[in-house]
Amino acid sequence: MSFAPAFLSAAEVQDHLRCSSLLIPPLEVALANFSSGPEGGVTQPVRTVVPVAKHRGSITQQQSLLLLRVYDIVEVMDGNIITAKRTAAVSAIATKFLKPPNSEVLCILGAGVQAYTHYEVFTEQFSYEEVRIWNRTKENAEKFADTVQGEVQVCSSVQEAVTGADVIITATMATEPILFGKWVKAGAHINGSVCCFSAIGASRPDWRELDDQLMKQAVLYVDSREAALRESGDILLSGAEIFGELGEVVKGMKPAHGEKTTVFKSLGMAVEDTVAAKLVYDSWSSGK
Repeated sequence: MSFAPAFLSAAEVQDHLRCSSLLIPPLEVALANFSSGPEGGVTQPVRTVVPVAKHRGSITQQQSLLLLRVYDIVEVMDGNIITAKRTAAVSAIATKFLKPPNSEVLCILGAGVQAYTHYEVFTEQFSYEEVRIWNRTKENAEKFADTVQGEVQVCSSVQEAVTGADVIITATMATEPILFGKWVKAGAHINGSVCCFSAIGASRPDWRELDDQLMKQAVLYVDSREAALRESGDILLSGAEIFGELGEVVKGMKPAHGEKTTVFKSLGMAVEDTVAAKLVYDSWSSGK
């Protein structure tokens, strides 16, 4: 018996996935399973990325999300909210394990969608005495500070923003390094990103946000080794060595060196989208 699949718009997905923190427990399980190899039950090819140079962007296989029941498509949903929220939740997981003790200063580089979702989940999961933001267009950084709940300091330069920061999130469209190791506090974690760094932007092999010094002085973690060695300009152009996958840390297979400067390079994975889509689907179906 065939039937038309349901479609959820971005607004409807947002309604069913308001709290990014709900994603953290199932994403930790998914990351651990991914890094466990075949026994973890996750089989995932590296995504296909088609550059669109004219618009400084790309088309990937994860642009759309489908939920399947056996061979029937049961739901199609907009993927923008899912991508933004699951990326921020994974950065929060990395930061939980890799951040330095007594992290007091959070810095966000970039003021786009990822900046908002990261701020949301990071201020839910951690306490900071100071939050700073920098963006190439200062007006957008000021708009961010005026929009979010809580006090955010707008900085005029990257150096000003990151000096002394314990946790740094890079979420920019930079194609050349904007964050330099000489500015970064020893023992910080970076996401995208480093200090705790999570590097969220620069997801093409010829793009980067972090300089060679930073990449080589930090302990480097990724979501997927295979994807990072194919897609991450920060890693490929610096020659930095990957220490481990985040899932290996979650599972206890690799240590979390929170006492050292650490970088978590996030490229995103289909299994993360699937986890988030399943939460949306469960919420939607329970309200039918």
